[in-house]
Amino acid sequence: MKNSALKGALGALAVVGVALAAKKIAQRKRFMKGIFNEYGIKEKSPFGLADKIREMNDEQYQELKGKFKKEFASGCCRKNHSNTAEA
Repeated sequence: MKNSALKGALGALAVVGVALAAKKIAQRKRFMKGIFNEYGIKEKSPFGLADKIREMNDEQYQELKGKFKKEFASGCCRKNHSNTAEA
């Protein structure tokens, strides 16, 4: 009886994990679709994005880079590291 309860709990955790992963994938897909639309990139591939980046000036590139950093930084890495001591 104990073993089946453990299997049930692990199964429920697996379902929750898959649901969270699917939600994260959908969020990132929407973000990328928005980037392609915002910058007028017709070829929806990494190559289309790379071609657009090559056409950008430094200011536009830094803006795009900031958007990617904000979206793709994981929760553990969003800490402010400005208070770290410099050698």
